[in-house]
Amino acid sequence: MSNKLFYEGRWKEAIAQYQKFLEIQSGDADIYWNLSYCYRQLNLLDEYFSTLQQGIKLYPTNERLHFSLIIDLRQNGRIQEAILSADNAAKCFPDDYTFQLLKYLAVPSIYENQAEINFFRQRYTQGLQNLIQHTSLKTTEDQHSALAGIGRLTNFFLSYQAQNDIDLQRQYGNLVHEIMAVNYPQWIVPLSMPKLQPNDKIRIGYVSHYLHSYSGTLWLTGWLRQSNHESFEIYCYYTGNETDPITQQFQEYSDVFHHIPHNLSAACEQIIADKLHILVFPEIGMNPQTMQMAGLRLAPVQCVAWGHPVTTGLPTIDYFLSSELMEPENGQEHYSEKLIRLPNIGVSYPKPYIPPIIKNRSDFQLSDDAVIYLCCQAPFKYLPQYDFIFAEIADRVPQAKFVFLRGTLLQPRLKRAFAAIGLNSEDYCVFISIAERLDYLMINLLSDVYLDTFTWSGGNTTLEAIACNLPIVTCPGEFMRGRHSDSFLKMLGVTDTIAENEIEYIEIAVKLGLDPVWRRSIAEQMSQNHDRLFDDKACVAGLEAFYIQVVETTSLYCHDRNYH
Repeated sequence: MSNKLFYEGRWKEAIAQYQKFLEIQSGDADIYWNLSYCYRQLNLLDEYFSTLQQGIKLYPTNERLHFSLIIDLRQNGRIQEAILSADNAAKCFPDDYTFQLLKYLAVPSIYENQAEINFFRQRYTQGLQNLIQHTSLKTTEDQHSALAGIGRLTNFFLSYQAQNDIDLQRQYGNLVHEIMAVNYPQWIVPLSMPKLQPNDKIRIGYVSHYLHSYSGTLWLTGWLRQSNHESFEIYCYYTGNETDPITQQFQEYSDVFHHIPHNLSAACEQIIADKLHILVFPEIGMNPQTMQMAGLRLAPVQCVAWGHPVTTGLPTIDYFLSSELMEPENGQEHYSEKLIRLPNIGVSYPKPYIPPIIKNRSDFQLSDDAVIYLCCQAPFKYLPQYDFIFAEIADRVPQAKFVFLRGTLLQPRLKRAFAAIGLNSEDYCVFISIAERLDYLMINLLSDVYLDTFTWSGGNTTLEAIACNLPIVTCPGEFMRGRHSDSFLKMLGVTDTIAENEIEYIEIAVKLGLDPVWRRSIAEQMSQNHDRLFDDKACVAGLEAFYIQVVETTSLYCHDRNYH
């Protein structure tokens, strides 16, 4: 009965039924998993975690219970408990590489203060050393366990510490490559560039787990749509399994489209069989299977683009396809790959469809006289050293309402920042959950100002805000990942809201809040200049010129090497 309710998604009734059942007998590990899942669906986190812990006490050798507990404790800002749970799991499963990775490399998804960032940076650095020393790839069991481990996790959260990750990424990238090499020795040998006969096209492959409506790959549709099919043959490999209208676009814009979900070997075999000249990963670092594939040599030249804007550190990735407007002068110092600065913002972003305004503020419990500052980034993009900025703006704009869209993880930190200058954060900070894309766009259209995050700026979110003509306050950071919004506004030709430092950022945000005339004039300039930014052809021409040049030089180099 409990399971029937569970599979029908009737969470509350399933919980009541499972509890009755557990009063009579202890049940198996799956029951604890199902019960915990019901609590999670209802966002009852304390009950969720305690159910997993109960299950682990009774079934200490159930990997799924351990894994969920560790991952979700971290995700919910409970890093110390996550680390203790990872240590416990590593003791229960000494030969399981997944729990070694979690034990040594866990970093928080959000930080309480700046000192915590430094502490976890050092912990990760030391943990990576220990992991590398303790990684044994001698037996087939070791090799398979390590492969499974890196197939379940990436080190995604490291890059949100706002530091140069090149050394740590290189160490991690070499480790991934080594694990892939012992498991797939046939796919790590250098490949020579296929010869081009007079009427041949250059074969370009794009492989991703996310060829659907996803922020890290949405821009790629522009590259494909504008591509020159006279000179290039486009192959797409979709390794995920969520199909939607954007997947259809990828299919439509490709000459060859392979959908090979969740099957690493099959995807690699297909790529090798297609004898590509160049293989491009739109992002590496978000999906574990993509990271595994990128640790192999599946084409003579392999590139990564900035869907996840951080160096991969992988010895098998040759080029990082970035943007002229985003990279600082010393950009190459941040990459293990050779940095390629494509024209403008480097991507041809399709202009989003923005619907007419069909809702009003009261639909979202927001008042008409508030000055709404939209804060729509994921919590892990907000670093604690910048919390004071919200309080400073509120101090000078009494009507300010900061609208956060991704949960309440930042609430305790904001409470402290506002209290530090004698304000109550609850008077100013609003946390809204939005499930529908339409509602998300409505919030953009109903807001007054978009506040960009420091050190890791908005990408997709900023481009959509620009399409909604929402004035954007941004301050470019040290690394490309903190300079997206800056580059978009420069290309748009609307630069009055780009700040040089934190003080200026506050000034601009306050002026936009208090001066509706200036605010409207910024919005007006934005709306007139959309064509400068969206559907850019120059970057695609630059990309294809790079492709042609790299095929020619690699062919010459191979020929030369063979001759000698």
